[in-house]
Amino acid sequence: MEEILNILDKEKGNVSRAKIAQMLGMEEKEVADKIEKMEKENVIVGYKTIVNWDKTDKDVVVALIELRITPQRGEGFDKVAERIYKYPQVKSLYLMSGAYDLAVTIEGKSMKEVALFVAQKLAPMDSIISTATHFVLKKYKEEGIVFEDDEKDTRQVITL
Repeated sequence: MEEILNILDKEKGNVSRAKIAQMLGMEEKEVADKIEKMEKENVIVGYKTIVNWDKTDKDVVVALIELRITPQRGEGFDKVAERIYKYPQVKSLYLMSGAYDLAVTIEGKSMKEVALFVAQKLAPMDSIISTATHFVLKKYKEEGIVFEDDEKDTRQVITL
């Protein structure tokens, strides 16, 4: 099972069951059954396409928001996190150790849209003490995928 997960992770889900079976010396049906079981058990929770929006005409602004939270009695951070992750703008949400409690990644069409989301949706929540918004200026790598075009090596050749 772990071998299948490693292949799916490395290939970002973009590999056929037949190819996995070939790589592992298994029958395709056996691989398909194991993948289906892992999907049902939420071991595999989804497959994702990574888009470099800078190569398209669509404007996408990404921001990381740090949230300091007062945990709710008997529920900790989970109830607040649930309210936050239900917004379609929220792309990821993590409970963190350190100076802040939750890290939220959101996408919007403009900096203003992101700022309004933070000001109108996140900041007013009862449990939220403070927010700090960081706008992504450039993506170099996401989910293990490098975004830069292959560039020529511009280093000077030195021969001895």
